[in-house]
Amino acid sequence: MERPGSAFSARETYGTLWRPDIRIHAASEGLDWSSLFVSAQREPPFEASYRGIRDHLVVLHLDGPVIARQVLGKSQERRTVGPGAFNLNPGGVDFGVRLEGGLESLHVYLRDVVLREVAAELLGGDPARVELVPRLGNYDPLIEQLALGIREVLMAPDDPGSAVYADQLARALGARLLRAHSNRTPQPPEPPRGGLTRTQLARAIECMDANLDERLSLVEIAGAVGLSPAHFIRQFKASTGMAPHKYLVRLRLERAKRLLRETDRSIAQIAYECGFSHQEHMTRFFGRLAGTTPAAFRRAMRA
Repeated sequence: MERPGSAFSARETYGTLWRPDIRIHAASEGLDWSSLFVSAQREPPFEASYRGIRDHLVVLHLDGPVIARQVLGKSQERRTVGPGAFNLNPGGVDFGVRLEGGLESLHVYLRDVVLREVAAELLGGDPARVELVPRLGNYDPLIEQLALGIREVLMAPDDPGSAVYADQLARALGARLLRAHSNRTPQPPEPPRGGLTRTQLARAIECMDANLDERLSLVEIAGAVGLSPAHFIRQFKASTGMAPHKYLVRLRLERAKRLLRETDRSIAQIAYECGFSHQEHMTRFFGRLAGTTPAAFRRAMRA
């Protein structure tokens, strides 16, 4: 089995970091990571097409929602993608992308040779026959946590064990992709039929986003799309994979992150502006969903 060797360079990626309008927060270039290439950035709206590369790309949406369109081969899809969702572009496939709004994102490139190594150990058989399945705006809590763990290592490059830890996380990510997002994944149960229309989903998310500092009720959100609360809950979850109240908390948390990064407002003021009842309330959710505190997050973003 071929093994990863040299450091994974930005030259081996799709080249999105070379766009002059992108704002890069951190990247693994020069860290001597051989299994992964990782970058955290602010992406403006854009449209582009790329030739396929050998390795695989996972894009984690860190804020949003944003409308995204993805073209892979002859298939295309357009969705409203919320914070915590991810896109998966398997290696070897030409693809196009259109982002209709600004986005904080994390790009994680996984070496194909690492994926094949994990496949041989995990699945048996011929690892060359395993293929990843494209995704756009899917939710997978384990992939989200692994990607955030990789970002944490990226933000602490002076840690002497960072390269080894990155290699471990790369293999954990490969295992999850193989188990849940490949042609070897057991067929899931039939998904719920229906769901909100694209216009209804956009209106619901717009209603949430415009009222993050208010005590927004389910009746108000459902009313924005003309549905009963019970019907809205079912349709919203069928469309996003997430209950409305969880989605609303994520939106509040992402606005809090943006304000912590971009303003000098106090944490108590940010908590109020994002609809949390008090600072400790926001801190609890921050720890549960982001794995850190608001103060530590602000320090890390400004280091």
